[in-house]
Amino acid sequence: MTDQGTVWLTQEAYDKLQAELDDLKGPRRQEIIEKIAAARDEGDLKENSGYHAAKDDQGKQEARIRQLEDMLRKAEVGETPPNDGVVEPGMVVTARIDGGDEEKFLLGARENLSEGDVLDVYSPQTALGSAINGKSKGDTVTYTAPTGKEFSVEIVDAEPYKA
Repeated sequence: MTDQGTVWLTQEAYDKLQAELDDLKGPRRQEIIEKIAAARDEGDLKENSGYHAAKDDQGKQEARIRQLEDMLRKAEVGETPPNDGVVEPGMVVTARIDGGDEEKFLLGARENLSEGDVLDVYSPQTALGSAINGKSKGDTVTYTAPTGKEFSVEIVDAEPYKA
């Protein structure tokens, strides 16, 4: 089980995010500083679109740095869970919600997905994630969505995510 706010990551996903953070805080941050300085040297800042674009890029990059630092601080790094049919972070869950069609999703964090993988992702902290975490293949549980509507969920399958 993960605590509220904890982000489950594989070691590979953690390392990838740490490398991105190091790049953003090092070479990429320096590039933007140089762009801002060059644009500032062009003169009037009110009508300098290069300066404003560089400052906008800087704001986005600093926001991403804060997001990565927060995620890595809250990360619980673990190995892929065992293939025992028990729902836990790192499992691809096939579920039938309210008797509808089967839906397949990863319980965990989007950062664990391989590039190009199009699975939906639910955090263990969501209403659905909390309801099914620890349940087994064949179990049916109910949960209340943030809208107040109650849903029934049948766990059809749960298998470890393979990148």
